[in-house]
Amino acid sequence: MSDNSILIENKGQLVDHLASGVRPDRSTWKIGAEHEKFVFHLSDHAPLSYEGTDKLPGIKDVLLAFTDKGWEPVLENGNIIAATRDGASLSLEPGGQFELSGAALSTIHNTCDETSLHLKEAREVGQELNIGFLGLGFHPDLERSQVPVMPKARYGIMRAYMPKVGSLGLDMMLRTCTVQVNIDTESEIDMIEKFRIGLALQPLATALFANSPFTEGKLNGFKSRRSHVWTDTDPDRCGMLPFVFEDGMGFERYVDHVLDVPMYFVRRNGQYIDASGQSFRDFMAGKLPALPGELPTMEDWEDHLTTLFPEVRLKKYMEMRGADGGPWARLCALPAFWVGLLYDKDAQSAAWDLVKNWTVPDMERMRLEAPKLGLEATWQGSKTFKDLAAEALKIADQGLKARAKLSSSGETEQGFLTALWESAESGLTPADLLIEKYRETGSTEFLYSDYKY
Repeated sequence: MSDNSILIENKGQLVDHLASGVRPDRSTWKIGAEHEKFVFHLSDHAPLSYEGTDKLPGIKDVLLAFTDKGWEPVLENGNIIAATRDGASLSLEPGGQFELSGAALSTIHNTCDETSLHLKEAREVGQELNIGFLGLGFHPDLERSQVPVMPKARYGIMRAYMPKVGSLGLDMMLRTCTVQVNIDTESEIDMIEKFRIGLALQPLATALFANSPFTEGKLNGFKSRRSHVWTDTDPDRCGMLPFVFEDGMGFERYVDHVLDVPMYFVRRNGQYIDASGQSFRDFMAGKLPALPGELPTMEDWEDHLTTLFPEVRLKKYMEMRGADGGPWARLCALPAFWVGLLYDKDAQSAAWDLVKNWTVPDMERMRLEAPKLGLEATWQGSKTFKDLAAEALKIADQGLKARAKLSSSGETEQGFLTALWESAESGLTPADLLIEKYRETGSTEFLYSDYKY
């Protein structure tokens, strides 16, 4: 019997599941980079439907083109919905956003090589199919109703549920793209400290990577519209998780939180069963209305974990989730930022010293300011995020230097922070540069030529 098919009969199994992810040996720590991007037809910048037409390719054709490059197809109900290769996967978000979930690799050099190879292949596919890939946090032009919907069953359940709990959940599903990094921990204590540092500094990451100032072809008043969208998506499963900063935080406390988040679905025999709004606690008691009398498996638990969307998400590893999708250099900069802060003991200690006296209300205010103000947001009274960025980047830089993970040409990982240093020194986010160009041209047209991968 596989671990995933084991029946869950008590909460301790769920705690043990999360705890099993810790890696006491730091030499085994890995880095997993992920990013999403919009796909568009070069001819008119329209999005790709799944099937396409006789004359125009669809998202299905994009995935099939990658299978011609050695990726293995993943099917659902006869539709190709993903592809895998060498521990990495390509998948579709609800509105056809195209995601690379990278393999667990040892250095940022490795993750950036992986990203570069993927984008090289994406360019080749783009030339074959006359399409482009665009890295922004929020779609610059499309109305929600204009976004094609992908044929993935879980997304149908989510689309029906989202409007019941927030006004922007469908925007999150259909019109946003993000970049994130997955990191390891060495113990429960280390997990708690990383979780707290990650949540505290997620607003800074949002500001540094802010890259979504347009909605439906016009300025929207935000530097990161994507980040703002999460504030009204679903209060049960999003946000800054104040309990993480309380005494008693640990794997069990996080399990309790997850158990209190309503479910979306259960998978059985390759089919998705709607369990939206139902309780995983009831499931463990054999009282789930969607599957009366059945107990959950560990695979059900892992599915449920993926339906939470806080600023930092805990699985067997930790996901840092605060950044907009963006240009090539910043796809490598995000893992450099977090690995620099959290993979060297001295750097992590310095990062904790930076944030340990912040209050939850302080952090909540920073979380709300960052999407609108970017690096002009404030902390500790009159200080700006520009100042905070300089302090955090100094720590991250020293952390990467201390890691001493060298490329084949003898370079450390510090160079991957260059784009962030430029923002910290100028006070300008990627969104500020887009806003300036928009004001010069009066249009978002430049994005599809100047900012495509």
